[in-house]
Amino acid sequence: MITSLLIALLIGKRIILFLQRKQVGEVVRDLGLEGEDQKKGTPSMGGIIILASIIIPVLLFAKLDNVYILLMLLTTIWLGFIGFIDDYIKIFKKHKEGLAARFKIIGQVVLGLIIGLTLFLSDGTSIVETANVPKVNLRARSELIDKQVAGPSVQTIALEKSTKTTIPFVKNNEFDYSWLAAFINKDHRRPWTWLAFVLVVIFILTAVSNGANLTDGLDGLATGTSAITGAALGILAYVSSNLIYADYLNIMFIPQSEELVIYAAAFMGATIGFLWYNSYPAQVFMGDTGSLALGGIIAVYAIIIRKELLIPVLCGIFLIENLSVVMQVWWFKRTKRKYGVGRRIFLMAPLHHHFQKKGFPEPKIVTRFWIVAIILAVVSIVTLKMR
Repeated sequence: MITSLLIALLIGKRIILFLQRKQVGEVVRDLGLEGEDQKKGTPSMGGIIILASIIIPVLLFAKLDNVYILLMLLTTIWLGFIGFIDDYIKIFKKHKEGLAARFKIIGQVVLGLIIGLTLFLSDGTSIVETANVPKVNLRARSELIDKQVAGPSVQTIALEKSTKTTIPFVKNNEFDYSWLAAFINKDHRRPWTWLAFVLVVIFILTAVSNGANLTDGLDGLATGTSAITGAALGILAYVSSNLIYADYLNIMFIPQSEELVIYAAAFMGATIGFLWYNSYPAQVFMGDTGSLALGGIIAVYAIIIRKELLIPVLCGIFLIENLSVVMQVWWFKRTKRKYGVGRRIFLMAPLHHHFQKKGFPEPKIVTRFWIVAIILAVVSIVTLKMR
């Protein structure tokens, strides 16, 4: 985390100066918002700072033969590249819409397909259901636990492929994706179960990635929210990777997921370091290069540690920003068909612009959204015990 933070602080200023020399300014639309003129000309594509500050420490400190780390690095680079192309088209090609939405969606769908199939096919993505582990082994020394997980010499803990995930706020809290294929004969259900899982992965990845993209509208909003979410995910990954804690909390034990704690630390360091330059008034914007990657990273991370059903709580800020846009568009079109004139639920969507229109200062909106994000992160962690 410290390494990532230092990298962000050290390279941040240099990248900002480089972007200024290249006149890589944000394309700010005239929305009639207070302080809009001040943002014009502010360098964009600063997501490069975040990506570099995540990737370099992970390459230095994480085990690169770990399938989960490889998936997280793939997600970071893949979505960062899609966002980079979008920003490049907006800024250098002067095309305000950027990369066509269908190409973004195709990129997210393909990535979701790769993630889902890897979790299904890879030998390194098995889990242990702690309810099936003999209690005597849970009190063993850490060396014995390592042997049980790493080698075939001890057979008391069985690794298995599972399509189960954690349901928050429920005591016997496991949802099995095979239930979605319950209408299929039991002997032929497994492939259809994984098909359902892959479709869910694609949906979650696309929704959270786009939610983070919509949230990136005020100085420090998406950055700070992502840092808070990353901290919560790191804690969840830590307890999921420890056999004794997983048993105590009655959650699935996911061998080798301890490496994800390293990734979460790098993620937090990168976002906090970027916030140094992105806080109000922002010296740089992350652009789609950063926002698409941040959302995708959070989604894939949650899926790997089987906490994807917590996303509506943990990523509540992203969810409400997404919903505000969907509701606004739906209501406008519906009322236009019915009355001939479109009406709006919010003064402007996404939701943060609604509060701007109501006269709230930008720093106050951002700070209050952070407070809500902290509350949601705490609630997400507390779900481990509050059932």
